[in-house]
Amino acid sequence: MLIHHYNSSMVVISFLVAMFVSFMALDMAARIGAAAGTAVYGWLFGGAVSMGLGIWTMHFVGMMAFSLSIPLSYDLSITLLSVLIAVVVAGFALWQVSRPELPLERLSTSAIVVGAGITAVHYTDMAALRIQPGIQYDPSLLAASVAIAIAAAAAALWITFRLRKNTSHVLLARVVAATVMGAAISSIHYTGMAAARIPLNSVSMPASAAVGPGWLALVIVVVVLAVLTVTLMISAFDARLEARTAKWAMSLAESNEELSHQALYDNLTKLPNRSLLKDRLNQAIHKAARDQSHFALMFTDLDGFRIINDSLGHNTGDLLLVEVAGRIRTIMRAQDTVARLGGDEFMVLVEFSEPVAAATIASRLVALINKPFHINAHEFQLSASVGIAIYPEDGSNEHDLMVNAESAMYHTKKTGRNAYHFFKVSMNAKTQNQLRGLQELRLALERNEFVLHYQPKLNAPNGPVLGAEALLRWQHPTRGLVMPADFIPLAEISGLIVPIGEWVLDEACRQMRKWYDLGNHDWRIAVNLSTLQFVHDDLLEVLQKTLARHDLPAHCLTLEVTESTAMEDVDASMAILEQIADLGIDISIDDFGTGYSSLLYLKRMPANELKIDRGFVSDLEYGTDDAAIVAAIVALGRTLDLRIVAEGVETEAQQAFLTELGCDALQGYLFGRPMDPALFIGAVEKFRTKLDTRSLVPVPLPILA
Repeated sequence: MLIHHYNSSMVVISFLVAMFVSFMALDMAARIGAAAGTAVYGWLFGGAVSMGLGIWTMHFVGMMAFSLSIPLSYDLSITLLSVLIAVVVAGFALWQVSRPELPLERLSTSAIVVGAGITAVHYTDMAALRIQPGIQYDPSLLAASVAIAIAAAAAALWITFRLRKNTSHVLLARVVAATVMGAAISSIHYTGMAAARIPLNSVSMPASAAVGPGWLALVIVVVVLAVLTVTLMISAFDARLEARTAKWAMSLAESNEELSHQALYDNLTKLPNRSLLKDRLNQAIHKAARDQSHFALMFTDLDGFRIINDSLGHNTGDLLLVEVAGRIRTIMRAQDTVARLGGDEFMVLVEFSEPVAAATIASRLVALINKPFHINAHEFQLSASVGIAIYPEDGSNEHDLMVNAESAMYHTKKTGRNAYHFFKVSMNAKTQNQLRGLQELRLALERNEFVLHYQPKLNAPNGPVLGAEALLRWQHPTRGLVMPADFIPLAEISGLIVPIGEWVLDEACRQMRKWYDLGNHDWRIAVNLSTLQFVHDDLLEVLQKTLARHDLPAHCLTLEVTESTAMEDVDASMAILEQIADLGIDISIDDFGTGYSSLLYLKRMPANELKIDRGFVSDLEYGTDDAAIVAAIVALGRTLDLRIVAEGVETEAQQAFLTELGCDALQGYLFGRPMDPALFIGAVEKFRTKLDTRSLVPVPLPILA
């Protein structure tokens, strides 16, 4: 046999090519697995060509490393046949590992086919050698090379199938696997080479279609490695593009999910919002209609929340709403829906078999909300007004059920709150009237239908005039002049009292500025503050801007705050009153004697005036309980150095008695009814003329009477 040896450099190159091809096989399998549509066939074809060329190149470079004492040449047609076999085998292998599953039976069959194909590539390349006589093979080594090829193919197919997903640390795993697979492919080749036996008398045969190994090895290695490199670069670029696309897709999906969540859920409490509630309500209607069953819709409004929210700020109010939502969740079942409509309004959709179940849940809901809340070192006491509508008795569609549940809720508010009521047909008309009234109130504010009338305050007993109290009236387009008692309660329930109160303050200061410009520098205009206005966050800012807008000195404004409002949250009220006093505005405690006041707090309160409620004045006579109460109030005010104003003075006897007790100022029908500002100044001038006569008899304002 001819003596042969191996070029070590070429051996190393063949092993590196085998590793490179193995790594590319792993990458191609990942690309094919990630592709979709016709792109799968494109990557399969490209991968087959690239891998086939790589496998063939490894074998051919290995043969180039094999040297004999005679020159070698290769038959071109047989060489090209080996290339074709390599491409087909590579395509078959990629097709198998790109399928969703690779069971043991198919793995075994595929390993035999691929192993036989790789063996065919090697021995076809050997057959391309132009040598006479032909190459002989050791049967045992030949069989070993085939067995190694099948085993290596099985290992390569399994590894490639397992590592085709782009998971964490997959790159390192592919490098290690490519090294193992490269060693296995090299072992196939060099075992097959070891099986070859070349007789001593062998000679190289010339052929017109033969090529020499020298330049061919260089061209093949450079060209094929370039093809493999370009393929890997395209694969890497595609992987990066795919990753970026996947990231964009994930980001888009997350954004869509977030937008969907925002569209269907309340951002604060994470409860379903009105839109999602309507959808679930319609689903419940269809289900109940199909099954001939019932469900309850509960409209829940929190009593007292608005005052807490306005006095302690929206942050505390938001935390309180979150706590309320959490409590409601605890008593609801998985099939029930709890939604927040907005503000402090919640809706509960409850399935039940008997109406008593709805009453039980509503009772638990009311009791749960009534327990104290502890937020930011504050303890709060809320209550819930709940209205219940039953399907189908109280409505067969989403609109009717929601309206009727709200009607029942308003009925609960009117009858004492902190309870629940089932809907009754009679409630609907009342609610409709109330809703109509709310709409008219909003329009009245927009259309400037509100007007102020002014009632004079006089220095006791007969003057001079000290100023006036601004009293709100509604000039309704069809009902005429509407008194406050007919619309203020509705304005307070709806919260419209705040913007209406701001309008009153602005209009009163505007009018006072006119009187001030006429020389009435010692007058004061008195404006009533509602409870919601008093605790509103923007009160001080509104006061400052209003005074500045009309360039009105602060001492010309008196704010009347009811005793019950001032005493509701004493510490918070004290802080607000002190800030108002710091602006230079006078503070009057209105309706004094009708509520409960601690003398300790009253002593600390930065008030300038006590106003005796008209209820004590109307039946005032010597020796009555009212007389004793008024005398005590006057004495208390004197002790605290406060001005004492008595309202509701209608008779001269009341005027004389209050003056005798020591009241500083009087107000009532005896001196004039509330009137339009155009009449007010003329009446005051006539009163001044009368007063100049220095009559010792009390003189009513004739035009005001």
